[in-house]
Amino acid sequence: MPTIKTLGQFIRERREKKDISLRELARKVSVSAAFLSDVELGRRFPSDDLLPKIAKALETTVEELRAYDARPPIEDLKRISASNPAYGFALRRVVEMAEKGLPAEDLTKVLDRVNQGKRK
Repeated sequence: MPTIKTLGQFIRERREKKDISLRELARKVSVSAAFLSDVELGRRFPSDDLLPKIAKALETTVEELRAYDARPPIEDLKRISASNPAYGFALRRVVEMAEKGLPAEDLTKVLDRVNQGKRK
């Protein structure tokens, strides 16, 4: 299974590929170099207002940046669980299985198989 990149890793790779220094990118998007360094190291995350600026500076899209954001969408999970308790129970089982050592790759494979079955 390929290594999954984080948002910070993607930003750093894209920045380096475009030969832009950390300080230069920070200046272009109006944040401190320290903040941007924290983003690249996964210690902080850019706001929804900052993502378009980063996307523009790195000649990519906000959607592509979001694809690398590994943070769980807590508000979405709460909303979905509230709308249908079965999702809440399913999500609780996923957490329990993860705590027992279920590799994320195995869960992803199961979900991919289910998704493929729905397309047929």
